[in-house]
Amino acid sequence: MNTRILTMTFVALTMALGACSSMGPEECAATDWAALGYEDGSRGLPTDHFGSHRKACAKHGITADFAAYKAGRNDGLVEFCQPSRGYNLGVSGGRYHGVCDVALEEEFLDAYQVGHQLYSLRANVNNATSQIAARESELERVRETIRAKEALLISSEPTPQERVLLLADIKELSERTGELETEIAVLIEDRAYHQSELSNYQSTVAAYGF
Repeated sequence: MNTRILTMTFVALTMALGACSSMGPEECAATDWAALGYEDGSRGLPTDHFGSHRKACAKHGITADFAAYKAGRNDGLVEFCQPSRGYNLGVSGGRYHGVCDVALEEEFLDAYQVGHQLYSLRANVNNATSQIAARESELERVRETIRAKEALLISSEPTPQERVLLLADIKELSERTGELETEIAVLIEDRAYHQSELSNYQSTVAAYGF
């Protein structure tokens, strides 16, 4: 039992490091295929993920044990296909690969959709916040440029022709300032709307017990 737990822990670590596609001969020879299947199943990975393990070990002349892998994977899927796991997968923006048995899938998908909707609403708020920050940053750069050109305009350095060009630049930049201020105001309204949607939905999610 302890050996199986240690093997599963090793598998989890190597997969987290992306090692499943580059397993060495010693790893392949020592692999507990049932444990590896359990790990893949508990992560909701599709059966074709076994192919990456099989190909990696085939390079070393070692045949993967699909029967043991599948048995372990089925056990892992029972752990994965629970409503709480579905919710966590959805709220993290994860992808569901349609791996759950029909007896477990309905409740899993219901919870997944609840979580994914929450993820989407949070993304709307974050996206608006990011766009506001980008516009504000651009607005500050434009204002700094205007100040620099205005300072140059009142100095004795520019020629008459250069002053004309400076005035044209300042006018264009001032127009961009107005555009950015309008865009920021609209985005702030959008964010407030998305935040309201998010708050209301979070209250609904609480009713599900998540």
